[in-house]
Amino acid sequence: MFNKRLVLSHFWVGFASFGLALLLGAWQMFIRSPLHPWLHDPEIYYRSVTGHGTAMGYVFPTLIAMGFGYAVSELALKRPLVGSKWAWAGFWLVVIGTITAVIPVAMGLASVLYTFYPPMVGNAFYYIGVVLVVVGSWIWVALMSINMNAWKRDNPGKPVPLAMFATVAGAYLWGWTAVGAALELLFQILPVALGFKNTIDAGLARVFFSWTLHAIVYFWLMPAYIAFYTIIPRAIGGRLYSDSMARVSFILFLVVSMPIGIHHLFADPQVGSGFKVVQSVFTAFVSVPTFLTVFTICASAEIASRLRGGKGAFGWVKALPWDRPAMLALAFSFIMLGFGGAGGLINMSYQLDSTIHNTQWITGHFHLIYAGAIVIMYFVIAYDLWPHLTGRAITHIRLMRWQLWLWFIGMIVLTFPWHWVGILGMPRRMAYYDYTNPEIAAQALSVIFSVIGGVILVISAVMFFIILIGAHRSPRVEIEPFQFAKPVHESASLPVALNSFALWLTLMIALTVVNYGYPIGQLLFRSDTSVPAIRIGGPR
Repeated sequence: MFNKRLVLSHFWVGFASFGLALLLGAWQMFIRSPLHPWLHDPEIYYRSVTGHGTAMGYVFPTLIAMGFGYAVSELALKRPLVGSKWAWAGFWLVVIGTITAVIPVAMGLASVLYTFYPPMVGNAFYYIGVVLVVVGSWIWVALMSINMNAWKRDNPGKPVPLAMFATVAGAYLWGWTAVGAALELLFQILPVALGFKNTIDAGLARVFFSWTLHAIVYFWLMPAYIAFYTIIPRAIGGRLYSDSMARVSFILFLVVSMPIGIHHLFADPQVGSGFKVVQSVFTAFVSVPTFLTVFTICASAEIASRLRGGKGAFGWVKALPWDRPAMLALAFSFIMLGFGGAGGLINMSYQLDSTIHNTQWITGHFHLIYAGAIVIMYFVIAYDLWPHLTGRAITHIRLMRWQLWLWFIGMIVLTFPWHWVGILGMPRRMAYYDYTNPEIAAQALSVIFSVIGGVILVISAVMFFIILIGAHRSPRVEIEPFQFAKPVHESASLPVALNSFALWLTLMIALTVVNYGYPIGQLLFRSDTSVPAIRIGGPR
């Protein structure tokens, strides 16, 4: 029943893109550090940044979410995937789109970074490739909805399994948030890239992309949160504290993470300050499902500890199964989520953002949340599913612990100095810095520490691949059926609001229209906002 080849294909291509992008990131840190002389051609740096961001932002998390979603659909619903041929079509669209986008980037024809940065416009094939990746992922969105609704028709009144409910919430979130970038590409950038226009409304394009820019982070985050709720409690020997609270968390992410992207445009003049303040307030609401998750998963961990004999107000923490990789990953992810979230409170503040806007602080915050708290849970998802995908046990448990430790240490060593130099005013996305300048010289040591952190991360990633490849070569064993975490209190029925999405999708769309309708409409009806496009890698 379990379509192992489909899931493995998504995972392996996703993790391969991750490995290549990680090497590009480590190289970028080294060549702009005091350890390396200035690049002869800084454009090479921006090719690397575009390739790194495109792979990490669009390809890697999309394939992991898709592969994990297909696995969840079959394992949680206990029935074959409806539309497996369409699933393969979506996969190949993502692969073809990735190749189509990467070639012009490697040729220096699309060094526009993964956020596109209009009025810069690169080669049309880069954008076409990104569009193909998105279209492939939208096939997955449709299949997740189709499979859930098919199950509900055959099981009227029964609660949709939590893992599937959460997966569909993530799919709906991505399906809607990707619309912003799609509008930018189809109606702003591609007409210029294809030669039909020579001007572009950069302000409107950036507003469209802000629609996608922040909510995409929650799309990346969804597999990690699904693992928090449906894998970790079982993996550490306990039970989920509350199924209902988990559903509320995913619903809140679906509703409140969409209409907040304009907080990335605090320094941009095309959006009025009133809407910036409104989106700053809405951004604060996203902390609510995160706090619910931290509470619920900590309570679930305490249950696991009590079952192991943990006693006392704090003694149960010591009794947790710290020798299990899943327990380590949970702790590391929460620590990085805590530091990253604290930095996010600064970013969302209309007043405080001006201090750290477009500095290395943003780079540190972004990597601590995504590459830290989220990616470490992608490792756990792979470790947990791999025996069921290959029919072979993972025997390198000690190596798994070392790999997770090194990822955590490397991420802290990488990102904490970035936060510090950001406070000192170091701009991000620069090909080189003049460390002989007395105003910058004091930042050199911090930058070197970040390079060391990058090296540690590369070592950790190599260990991760060794573990997965080794699992394919280990002897076949009898694998018990996969089980998701069970809640403390299982219910035979749920309120309709916690078992369906119609109400929440309506709210999601309505809030987006309210928060984005006026800024977009205002720019659409102005005739004086377009500027000449700046073509990258070709005649200007």
